[in-house]
Amino acid sequence: MANLFLLIICLSLGGILQRTKGFPKDAYLGLNAVIINICLPALTLLYTSEISFKANQLLVILTPYILFISSFIFFRIIAKILHFDRSTTGALTITAGISSISFVGFPIFELLYGKAGVQMGILMSQAGSFVVCGTLGIMTASYYSASEPSAKSIIKSIFTFPPFVAFCVAVCLNIINFHFPSYISEVLQKLGSPFTVLALLSVGLQINVSKANIAQKPLIFGLFFKLLVAPLIIFVLYLILLQQNILLHENTWIGKMCVVGAALGSMNTASIIAINHKLNPPLASLMIGISIPLSLITAMLWHYLLIFF
Repeated sequence: MANLFLLIICLSLGGILQRTKGFPKDAYLGLNAVIINICLPALTLLYTSEISFKANQLLVILTPYILFISSFIFFRIIAKILHFDRSTTGALTITAGISSISFVGFPIFELLYGKAGVQMGILMSQAGSFVVCGTLGIMTASYYSASEPSAKSIIKSIFTFPPFVAFCVAVCLNIINFHFPSYISEVLQKLGSPFTVLALLSVGLQINVSKANIAQKPLIFGLFFKLLVAPLIIFVLYLILLQQNILLHENTWIGKMCVVGAALGSMNTASIIAINHKLNPPLASLMIGISIPLSLITAMLWHYLLIFF
């Protein structure tokens, strides 16, 4: 509940500041610079280096990857049919393809599945959505932000992006089983802790909710994929695993949790990355501002539907 209030307050404050006379119109650029260069690298180093993997957690880890690849394919097709430009296609792919697991998911998982749900949620966030955002998300943003994408320009964009550099370092530390001393972890935690507030304020500063904007085809298709198609894909996968007895009875709740996780609103980090790469910033902001509140309803609807399976 606290996260929901924080979401509403930060987005509202951003909207108020956006309309305050004398307040810099491009203030969000400064916030994004702090997020991209300080907060995200700190959190990436802190969490990715601590990830551990187990076989029975495979579906939890793979769900974010499946969703992002599905999003990429879906919007490539839609963009060709409806003639979306590269900026719009990139923004939709990234924001609709990654769920807000840590921000929205944790309280919902705790409510529905208890402590075990939060533990699985942490794994889905750290080994799944966070890694997807820092790798596939950045690669996709680099690809769509280039007017004439080349392998050289994309690779340069990826390997000079601070969160990705931090991710590579963290993976190396994970492989050699290195753990930060407690005081270093505490410093990284404090550097990363402003992330949520700054990211939501930045999004709020850019949201322009009007009848014309909400009625735009790109936003409608983005919400359609995020809130309906994405969880439907994981739901079908869940049924297949259940039918083949791959997902054992005592673990069916994990499959259901993955469906609910897929139905959550867009990840604010994904929006920041899209905005930072100039991929239709108004659309990327709206995807966060609208999909998260709506997903609080749709995620619960999916949960109650899954009771019958």
